[in-house]
Amino acid sequence: MRVVKVYRVPETATLLLSGGIKFSDLSEDDAVVFQENLLKSMMQIENTFFSLAESCSKNCLVICDRGTMDASAFIPQERWEEIMKKNGWNPVDLRDTRYNQILHMVSAANGAEAFYSTEDHACRSENMDLAQRLDNKAAEAWVGHPYFDVIDNSTDFDTKMRRMISVVCQKLGVDTGDRLKTNARKLKFLVKGPLPDDGLFPTFQDFSVEHIYLRTNSRKMQARLRKRGKNGHHSYTHTIRKPEQLGQIVEVKTAISQRDWNNMSAQADEHHYPIYKIRRCFLHNNQYFQLDIYQKPCHQRCEGLILLETYSTLPSEELQRRLPSFLNIEAEVTGRPDYSMFNLSLRDEWGVTNKFCVNIAEEDDVSACGSCPGSGLDMHLHKPRPLAATTKLSFSHQANLDSAGKFASLSPPASEMMVNDRKDIILTSDLMIKSVEDAHNCFITNGMDVDSPINVINGPVKVTNGFFPEH
Repeated sequence: MRVVKVYRVPETATLLLSGGIKFSDLSEDDAVVFQENLLKSMMQIENTFFSLAESCSKNCLVICDRGTMDASAFIPQERWEEIMKKNGWNPVDLRDTRYNQILHMVSAANGAEAFYSTEDHACRSENMDLAQRLDNKAAEAWVGHPYFDVIDNSTDFDTKMRRMISVVCQKLGVDTGDRLKTNARKLKFLVKGPLPDDGLFPTFQDFSVEHIYLRTNSRKMQARLRKRGKNGHHSYTHTIRKPEQLGQIVEVKTAISQRDWNNMSAQADEHHYPIYKIRRCFLHNNQYFQLDIYQKPCHQRCEGLILLETYSTLPSEELQRRLPSFLNIEAEVTGRPDYSMFNLSLRDEWGVTNKFCVNIAEEDDVSACGSCPGSGLDMHLHKPRPLAATTKLSFSHQANLDSAGKFASLSPPASEMMVNDRKDIILTSDLMIKSVEDAHNCFITNGMDVDSPINVINGPVKVTNGFFPEH
């Protein structure tokens, strides 16, 4: 994808504060009114740029400095909820659907204290302690967004900038070669229940998630619907997982309406149960995690199943130190077919069905179903078993074996491919990415079991999803 037009939305708070407003001079009531008006102004300014991007005949990227949820970091939670109720707003619309991707650039006050200063910013006066607290609250405000990247201070500043640019380029499908290589990868861990009390978790957001697998014309293609939301507000996504294209397995995602969801649900694949989860999103040690807690009704294999996911550039040892110590993590299961949602949702037992999928990219005449004796998995017992020594292993099988055991070496970098037919791309918040809503906007995400990153663009693109491939 080649972006030929870039819009930069200025930070609304700076525009207003530069006019002489000081937070220290405001009462709590005045601060609440100010934040409400700031938010209205921000949304109107953003909408102006979004409208320009939508009508532009060129590929557009809109970069917004800050976003709607940031205002919640500066007032008490109950007053924020009053603003939401008064204006008929809700978190799903303001946080989850307004922007495609959230990039939180962690303040130097958190992890690079020696470099923190307000000298070059006329509108900022926070001391170190206040800056740290506000930065944490601003990050927590975005917890729950489906595609949320945190760019912390674990590296020097130049590398931090390359990491940020790399994430943006991945979403746009811009091939940067080795110049911005960060070895980012998506990881999945098995968690043993029961979960600890909610009080032991950092600030979190819980969502109800429902997945429905649809019938397809080819066993080498998977299609599913996703419904995600809370308190009666939902977003809907249609995903097609395709076989290899230029060496990559790709997922084409389309934002759909509730009406589309209702109509397409009639095409549900009778070989699969619907999947119900509670998805808990939280930040811990500057790392963004999603905890999927499987719910009934479900197949017996899913009862009590809890999976933790994150996306990281960190070395294995450092990531293990950042994993939540309050969770009982049994093993890393990245890339294992017995923890693939497609296989977990199968109605039949794995040992008797011909629907079990080890590698969607395999040739038609290569067995990738049934008990898969070469995979090192007992499909009846859902646990590792000794490897059949004479069986030739596919990449999927080998990745499965390599990941066995508690905290085994982390898997190869996840590969990403982006393809689309859309011209409007909007990048926003601390940085964030957003696109004007369009039911025909499709975008590609990481495929599993591939290790040669390729970025491909067919025509214009709608940005997104590199943080958590839907699964």
